[in-house]
Amino acid sequence: MGGLPLPVEAEGIWEGIWHEETHHSTAMEGNTLVLRQVKALLDEGRAVGNKDLREYLEIEGYGDAAKWVYANAIRGHDSHHPLVTIGELREIHQLVMEPVWSRFPDENAKPDEGPGGFRRCEIQPLRPGLTGAPWLHVQARLDDWLEDVNRGPAGGEHLLYYVARLHAAFERVHPFRDGNGRVGRLTTNLLLVRASVPPAIIDKTRRTKYLRALARADEGDPGPLAEVLARAVRTSVERHMLPALAGPARLVPLGALETRKVSRVALVSAAKRNRLQTVKMGDQYYSTRRWVQQYVSSRHQGRKAA
Repeated sequence: MGGLPLPVEAEGIWEGIWHEETHHSTAMEGNTLVLRQVKALLDEGRAVGNKDLREYLEIEGYGDAAKWVYANAIRGHDSHHPLVTIGELREIHQLVMEPVWSRFPDENAKPDEGPGGFRRCEIQPLRPGLTGAPWLHVQARLDDWLEDVNRGPAGGEHLLYYVARLHAAFERVHPFRDGNGRVGRLTTNLLLVRASVPPAIIDKTRRTKYLRALARADEGDPGPLAEVLARAVRTSVERHMLPALAGPARLVPLGALETRKVSRVALVSAAKRNRLQTVKMGDQYYSTRRWVQQYVSSRHQGRKAA
């Protein structure tokens, strides 16, 4: 499609990604706002519904951090700029945590453990048999992690495998007192966008699979986590990029052509019944916006006739 467009070139695409990433990533951590409430808060500053104040502040913080990531990721990578810096990690954490921390500070935290500061305490096991880095080792472990990041993928290593391996390693360090999952996913997307790949939006319904894949990565096999990220990236391409960038005659997967009037399931059903013109490649149907418009029009005419 000609590469990943800049946010200033395709605001509509990035706005949709922004809404969905903020919703799903915070929902992973227990936030209960639904997508329409997230959109109202991010776009209009309206707190729709009757949720706890902390939940609205979590959305505000994540939304600010995600926008910062999108805007700053596009500088790319060259010999003068590492892929990720420790200052960027601090900035992402500060943006994520500041709204909540300003109203609900952790009374047990030391002064330098707030937004943008690394933890100076031990934490509960991340899962049975796995403990985060001792706080005295956090800086050294983070330096090692950044060195690994900035070496880039190993010879022959797939980009998504490399990103999955690094994401799991960051979570094992757990450098912050709170917000590590959100910062880890945002940093993963910083790496992806700097590689000209759309952000990975991991659907909240796949939380269990995501956590199982993280556990497998901790045991030395990042493959399942790489698959989770790859599927999330593909969804970003099909749901947000292709509908906006593809011309009316361009063949794209059916998932990129669903609208409010016709769902992906309805399109697949129409393709199987030969009601919608498609091309099948492998196990996937492809169609064009024009063919879908013709199908929707014929369906509407059929209902009028009936």
